Order: sequence, then structure tokens, then C-alpha cells
Amino acid sequence: MQLIVYILLYPILFLISILPFPLLYIFSDFVCFLVYRVIGYRTKVVRGNLAMALPHLSNEERKIIEKKFYSHMCDMFLEMIKTMTISKKEIQKRFKFKNMDLYLETEKKGKSIALLCAHYASYEWVVSMNYYITFKGIGIYKKISNKYFDKLVHDIRSKFEAKLITTKETISTIESNHKNGILSIYGFASDQSPKSSSKAHWAKFMGIETPIHVGAELLAKRLDLTVMFLKTKKIKRGYYEASMELMTDNAKSIPNFEISEAFMKKVEEQIHEAPEFYLWTHKRWKHKREN
Repeated sequence: MQLIVYILLYPILFLISILPFPLLYIFSDFVCFLVYRVIGYRTKVVRGNLAMALPHLSNEERKIIEKKFYSHMCDMFLEMIKTMTISKKEIQKRFKFKNMDLYLETEKKGKSIALLCAHYASYEWVVSMNYYITFKGIGIYKKISNKYFDKLVHDIRSKFEAKLITTKETISTIESNHKNGILSIYGFASDQSPKSSSKAHWAKFMGIETPIHVGAELLAKRLDLTVMFLKTKKIKRGYYEASMELMTDNAKSIPNFEISEAFMKKVEEQIHEAPEFYLWTHKRWKHKREN
């Protein structure tokens, strides 16, 4: 059944990927109408998240953000499909890195890097940074249940010379690379909700107490990884700009959980700057602390 679904959908995805960008965004507007206006995909979740995270805004202001978010989400989804056939020249024109000098200087310290980023703007095109770096780029992702689409995702990312590992492979891969002296940069999108809250670290995110991911910080402390933050901005439709920030090159010296909490604060700053570009469809505040 998985193969049948893949065979049926792949030609459609390929046809979408070869659309010129102007036509792609016309199609995105149509998809947005269906997803938002007709189907109402996760509108209850999005509205609930916006109300919790941005209570200082009026209902009208949050409604404007909601509309902009759905438009951006559809753009981003189709841009991800476009990645199947996009050229190196095109992706470098549309996703720029501002301060790679800082990053390359960090590489010279000879330590692997944990790169923390959020589900914000175009997190799918971040893997294009592999065109500019010398370390081995490794992205951490949640495995797709359909093995054929999972392979397709791997094939797409391999265009950018990036390797993907599943969340279950993260610890073993990083430990193995560390043991064998393979200098790498690991991309952690650590802003969403952990599966379990029973043993999680709790902190404030957008003013709401919630469990947060701390795995990247713990690995950085144990294996002496440099920790950096990637901030991405959407400049205009189809164009993005990312910049690197050094969080610490001595994670062991930082009190436990301060790195993770500082990361969440940086994500908050991004959201306040332009909330429509955050991924609001995820139930970020679904866990409540037990008394």
C-alpha cells in the first residue's frame, strides 16, 4: 500500500517541483484557499496557540497573523517540494547566509558543533548551508512512516550534501563521530514539544510553562560540542536570510539547562519579530505539569 501511494503521488510532486516560482506561488495561493478556507486544517490548534502565546494582541490582530501564517505554511510546503529539482544557483540566491565568516572561524576551533534552530521561516532550506561549510553536515529528523517517502526526503537532502539521521540514531551517531574524530555540525530543531513530560525539564516559553528539549545541551556538555544558534528571516516571498550566533564554546561551564532556556528565549524573539512565520500547527503547549 505504501508503494502504491508513493507511485500515485510522486508524479504530482515532480510536476509541482518543475513549476517556475511565479506559478508555484499562484498554485500556493490556491492550496492555501483549500487548506485554510475549505478544509480548515488545524485552525483550532493554530488559534489556540496564538491566543496562548500572544494574549496581548486583539482577536483581530491574531486573525491577521493566522491568515499570513497559512499563506507562509503553504509556500514553505511547496518550496520543500520544489527542492526536488531546484538548482544550486537558485537555492543560493534564495537562501543566503549573512555571517559565514563567524561560523568558519568557529570551525577552526576543531570541535563539532550543535546548531540549534527553530521551526521558523524556511527550516527546510537550511541544509543548503552544506555548500559553504567544511564540517560534515548532519540533520536530525523524525522518520516518515512511508519508507518510500522517507527515502525521497533523504534523496532531496543529499542534493545539498547533507546527511539525515533519525532522532533514534542521534546519540549513537554523534558519539561514534566524536570517538572517531569526525568533525560535524548537527542540526537540532529543538523548539517543539517533547513526547513525554514526566522527566522533562520545564521552562517558560512565550510566557507559558512547558517541557522543553534539552538533548542537544546534554550532548554538548558530555562531548564538548560548540553550541550555535541559527536565526532565519523571511525577506520576502521565496527569499530567506540566515545568520549564526555563537551561544557557547564551553558548554560544560554553563549551569544545567541554561543553554536550552537561552535557546527558547531566542526563538521567542524571532516569534515576536514576525509571528506569522512560526509553525503554529504543532500542539506546543499540550503538556501540563502535574501537581
